[in-house]
Amino acid sequence: MPDRPQRLAQFIHDRKPDADKAVQVLCEDHNGTYTLPFLCHWTESAWINVATAAPIEAEVVGWRPAPLPFRRPAYHQT
Repeated sequence: MPDRPQRLAQFIHDRKPDADKAVQVLCEDHNGTYTLPFLCHWTESAWINVATAAPIEAEVVGWRPAPLPFRRPAYHQT
């Protein structure tokens, strides 16, 4: 598994994306870094979920252009 510096190197973290541009974000909490399973966009003061328009409450530490085509991760039900 990549460590924090390796994960950050895969994302842009020195500037915000253009407003309303859908991107993939890298977040961080006490457990480490993770990507959200949905696209987000930056507004003047907050990250927003593209699909729901809800603000992102996690700490976003980086972003990158969305992979094309973007697909949600598959979840297994047991």
